[in-house]
Amino acid sequence: QVQLVESGGGLVQPGGSLRLSCAASGIIFRFYVMGWYRQAPGKQRELVAEITSGGSTRYTDSVKGRFTISRDNAKNTVYLQMNSLKPEDTAVYYCNADLLSVGNNYWGQGTQVTVSS
Repeated sequence: QVQLVESGGGLVQPGGSLRLSCAASGIIFRFYVMGWYRQAPGKQRELVAEITSGGSTRYTDSVKGRFTISRDNAKNTVYLQMNSLKPEDTAVYYCNADLLSVGNNYWGQGTQVTVSS
């Protein structure tokens, strides 16, 4: 059974930092492209950042220079370090695991991030 379990969300003031974690089980983690998505109220889910099996990364423009995605294949975990947070970063953040070659795509349950003073 595949599980992606996110943690690390919460309430933070503008300018603050949070680190999200996503622990995966039931998949051969090192083969998967891992991504972080977010969905704000009334908006579509969007890709925030992703990291390939080889460690290449890409980010949506609004978080470049502020967020960093990383992975630890030994711990089957992907991280999202979020710095200089803004109110517009408020959303539910979801972890995603994708292995396009075999059509596997999995989602976590989401973790709420609220940026407010």
